[in-house]
Amino acid sequence: MTSSTAPGDSDSPATALGPTALVLGVLSAVGTWFFLIPWTVLAGALAVTFGLTGLHHARAGTGRLWPAAAGTALGAAGVLGTAVLLWAMS
Repeated sequence: MTSSTAPGDSDSPATALGPTALVLGVLSAVGTWFFLIPWTVLAGALAVTFGLTGLHHARAGTGRLWPAAAGTALGAAGVLGTAVLLWAMS
């Protein structure tokens, strides 16, 4: 094992915020169509939170911008889609 295990300059937990937001945003957007309402709202809220935090860190130079932005948009779409669905059913 000759490689170093020391963390690099770009190694940060903030680099995982964008991809995490993207996965949660996809789960939220897809969950609306299958009536998984509690999971959709939870995943959407977390996607928006992680996505906005990921956008902040990406603008500072840690992480990538596009997964954070896509996760934020998909999470917001999932939460708004669920809200519209519940409003239409009431």
